Amino acid sequence: MLTAVAWPYANGPRHIGHVSGFGVPSDVFSRYQRMAGNRVLMVSGTDEHGTPITVQADKEDSTPQETADKYTRQIGTDLQGLGLSYDLFTRTTTGNHAEVTQQIFLALHRNGYVVPKTTRGAISPSTGRTLPDRYVEGTCPICGYDGARGDQCDNCGNQLDAAELINPKSRINGETPKFVETEHYFLDLPAFTKTLGDWLGTKTDWRPNVLNFTKNLIDDMRPRPITRDLDWGVKIPLEGWRDQPLKRFYVWFDAVIGYFSASVEWARRSGNPDAWQEWWNNADARSYYFMGKDNITFHAQIWPALLFGHNGEGDKGGEPGKYGRLHLPDEIVSSEFLTMSGSKFSTSRGRVIYVEDFLRDFGPDTLRYFISVAGPETQDTDFTWDEFVRRTNFELANEWGNLVNRSISMAHKNVGAIPRPEAPTAADEELKALSRKAFDTAGAHLARSRFKLAAAEAMKVVTAANKYISDQEPWKLKDDPTRRDTVLHTALQVVSDANTLLTPFLPHSAQKVHEALGGTGVWAAQPELKEVDDLDIDGRVNPILTGDYAAEQAKWESTPIEVGKPLQKPSPLFTKLDPALGETGPEWAPIIKE
Repeated sequence: MLTAVAWPYANGPRHIGHVSGFGVPSDVFSRYQRMAGNRVLMVSGTDEHGTPITVQADKEDSTPQETADKYTRQIGTDLQGLGLSYDLFTRTTTGNHAEVTQQIFLALHRNGYVVPKTTRGAISPSTGRTLPDRYVEGTCPICGYDGARGDQCDNCGNQLDAAELINPKSRINGETPKFVETEHYFLDLPAFTKTLGDWLGTKTDWRPNVLNFTKNLIDDMRPRPITRDLDWGVKIPLEGWRDQPLKRFYVWFDAVIGYFSASVEWARRSGNPDAWQEWWNNADARSYYFMGKDNITFHAQIWPALLFGHNGEGDKGGEPGKYGRLHLPDEIVSSEFLTMSGSKFSTSRGRVIYVEDFLRDFGPDTLRYFISVAGPETQDTDFTWDEFVRRTNFELANEWGNLVNRSISMAHKNVGAIPRPEAPTAADEELKALSRKAFDTAGAHLARSRFKLAAAEAMKVVTAANKYISDQEPWKLKDDPTRRDTVLHTALQVVSDANTLLTPFLPHSAQKVHEALGGTGVWAAQPELKEVDDLDIDGRVNPILTGDYAAEQAKWESTPIEVGKPLQKPSPLFTKLDPALGETGPEWAPIIKE
């Protein structure tokens, strides 16, 4: 399984809207797949080229590289804190990424899928710099939507050129851009009309939001620029282009190639430079791409076109490039937006909750759980502090945390170890059968990235176990220790099962429950943030996220608990939050006026 996770821009810290789209869903999926026995390669990194970085660098009186270095480390810290189990989280400013990007381009060029074209580019009158299409906004000439971008209209979904917009303005400073003639390479998207159409026609089981969006993609296939007049990015490896100081690949072009380049870098760092082939040249491999809905075009249309072009499989045919026939996406797992009071998170407007602040005050698993059970899986979802407090207190603390605490506490107090069961009753067997069955049901949901349904199945087991303990009343069985021990053994077995079911969602607390049940070693592995030398650029040091996930013990199955294993008195798994927090949130939270 290849888990390909959207690349965040390295122009600022991440907020919880970001990680609800690409971060937590991809990690829940990957952790489940590892537990189910599948080999997983989870890759991504920071997107560090293009105007967003240069704009932020200007604001901070810094260089683009210094700005990227600063934020890629901060983002890495945020994602590590959330427990996102990347095999490699890298960056697009590596020598490896530049080489892979150039090789993909050269294959497209040889096969005739990129063509030079003179076009009108947007220029900032005050700085003289190119304005990427996404940084020009205006009125859509097709549907009249006020707020269309220069690359596409989010309202009608049509591809646009910045010069086509009515009353175009720069998103950076509001000025009206100048449009000048310039030569660039374009991806010949019309040359993939039949190939992409046939391929998309086979994807009938994708999420509805992805399918609905892709229906219009084939109807308006126009050439799309892949180079820009910039001094920050990957150079174009052609005679007459490579030495031009203001010609670079467009950031979107090299960013989507990052999924593959990160796989190549991971293989090189693993000691087997060809290891990437198991995921990219293997017809039996499966690849899943995780992102927010604003990136569907790039993953359902653009990236597949680049792969078809490299493989020589577009409408014009051709020969495979350096890397052979590369595997296309099997599923696009796109989430909708997490909003606040009905509006998107906005750093510039102060409508934002940063991951760093959230982790400091509430820890990672409460956020992971909220995103999984109440996040924007298939529709835009509002984040409210009231709902976060309710979910944390009643579901995590009262239901799950209380089950763990009282089950282990009673067994510790009365036996000191996992008790031996004798003559189980129908009620005992019924509860254990329920928890065993949940592995098939929840696993099927997780395999299809249906996280809310999977989490609900796990919590159904927790609710049933709490009812079982209340019904059996083991605290009243002092004079019948045999029955008491059987009840406690049953409860502990289901706690163990429920902990396994919840591990993809709550890996940090799952480790604590594993240890509370007498377990040792790593149950759910966590990523490490490391500083490593660039493989190709002397003197460059890069932060990466990686981890040893093969050593973790968590397996997607009900494992019998060991009678006689010593137990320690547990500590609370989750701290209940003050209900007053639900009204305004913590003091650092933005106050949103309706």
